[in-house]
Amino acid sequence: MDVADFDVGKQLYLGMDFGTSGARYALIDKEGKILAEAKREYPLYMSEETIDWVKSWKMTLFALMEDIPVGLRPAIASISIDGTSGTTIIVDSTTGEPLCRPFLYNESCPEALPIVKAIAPANHTVCSGSSTLCKLVSWWRSSIDSSKTSATLLHQADWLLWLLHGKLGVSDYNNALKVGYDPEVESYPPWLLSQPYSCVLPVVLPPGTTIGTMKESIRSQYGFPKDCVICTGTTDSIAAFLAARANQPGKAVTSLGSTLAIKLLSTSRVEDSRFGVYSHRLDDKWLVGGASNTGGAVLRQIFTDEQLKKLSEKINSAEASPLDYYPLQDIGERFPVADPEMKPRLHPRPASDVEYLHGILESIARIEARNSHNYIWFCFSPFPWLAKGYSLLKELGATPVEEVFTAGGGSKNEKWIQIRERVLGLPVRKALQTEAAYGAALLAMKGATAER
Repeated sequence: MDVADFDVGKQLYLGMDFGTSGARYALIDKEGKILAEAKREYPLYMSEETIDWVKSWKMTLFALMEDIPVGLRPAIASISIDGTSGTTIIVDSTTGEPLCRPFLYNESCPEALPIVKAIAPANHTVCSGSSTLCKLVSWWRSSIDSSKTSATLLHQADWLLWLLHGKLGVSDYNNALKVGYDPEVESYPPWLLSQPYSCVLPVVLPPGTTIGTMKESIRSQYGFPKDCVICTGTTDSIAAFLAARANQPGKAVTSLGSTLAIKLLSTSRVEDSRFGVYSHRLDDKWLVGGASNTGGAVLRQIFTDEQLKKLSEKINSAEASPLDYYPLQDIGERFPVADPEMKPRLHPRPASDVEYLHGILESIARIEARNSHNYIWFCFSPFPWLAKGYSLLKELGATPVEEVFTAGGGSKNEKWIQIRERVLGLPVRKALQTEAAYGAALLAMKGATAER
C-alpha cells in the first residue's frame, strides 16, 4: 500500500513466520487487511562445519523488522511469532545464550526414546524420537552438571520473541505440547515434574497472550510505539491453520511447505505417538494432526521452481500415477507413522520428468489421504502404507474431515490441488490467506485486544 494513504489513528498487528528455509512477516489491521508483507531467506552462517542457525534466525528477525515501512511502525500495537514445531534451543537462564546448537524440528534422538517411554504414558506425544522431550533428555545426558543448573528450554518462536521482550523462560502451550505440557489441564504432568530436568522447563501461557512490552533499545532503534506489546506465539502449522480461518469442526488445513503438516479441527482430542498424531488446543476445540517429513523440500532437491511450474502444467491430474514413492529428504518419518529408520523411496525414476513429478506429487497426496472408499482401495492396493493421513485421524476418533484448505507454497500448484482432490475424495481449495505469518498476526491482534 501507499504509506502516505495510511490512517495514522489505526492500530496494526505484526506476525512473523519462521519456517524451515526462510521467514516472512505480515502486517494487518483490525479488519484483517494486509498492509505490508515481505520475506527473507535465511543467510547461512557457518560455525566450524555446521550452519549457525541461531545467528541466522536472529539476523533474519531484525532484517524483517527493517523491511517494515518506517511510516507504519508507530502504529504497530502488538507482535507475535510462529516457529517450526519441535525446534528446540537450550539457553543459559541468565544470558539467553545457547548452551548447544539447536535441535531442529526433524531431528531424532533415538537414544533418549527408551528413557522417555519409561516415564511417559503409553503412546503419549512425547514418545517419539523427534519430540522436544527426547531432545531435552538427550541434551541433559550429554551435558556437564554446571550447565544444567542454569539452563532454560525454549522453542524457536520463544527464543525469537525473547529477543524482543527480554523475559527468559516463556513459551506457549502449542509449542510446549511436545515437551509434555498438558493444555487440557494447563500444567506439566506429575510424571514430568518429578524428573531432574524439569527445572529447565519454561512457563507456559496460551498462544496470543501478552508477555510484556518491547525492549526499549529495540523499540527506539526501529521506531515502534512505547506501548507495543509482545505476545506468545505458536507453531508454523497452527499459524497456517489460523490464517485459513477454518473455524468449524470437520474443516482441515494441509500446509504444503518444505514439509507436510495436516491439522483437523475436532471436538475430540486424539493422540497416539505410534503414528505421530497429536492434538493442539485451540480455545475449546482441538487441532488434531501430525507433521510428515515429506513435502516441498524433496521437490526442491530434484527440480528448480521453473521446472516445477512447466512440468506441472503437462501433468494429467485426472489420471492416477502408478509410481510408488515415499518422498523424504533424509532417513526418518514422523507422520503418519513415527519411524526414525524409514528410508526415502524415489526410485525407479522414469525417463519422463513429467511422469516423475506426477508420481512424487501423487505419493505425497496419498500420505495425506483419508477418504473411506479410498481407504478400502488402499488396503488392497500395491500401496498399503497409504491408508494413513486423514483416514488415520478418523480411525483414531477425530471428527471426520469434510473439507480441506491448502496453505503454504504448495497451494500455488493447481495441478497438485487437483491430484489431491481426486486422491482424498474431498473438496480441496486454497485458503484465502495461506501464509503462517498472517495467522501469527491474528494472534498478535488477539493479544492486543485482550490487553485493552
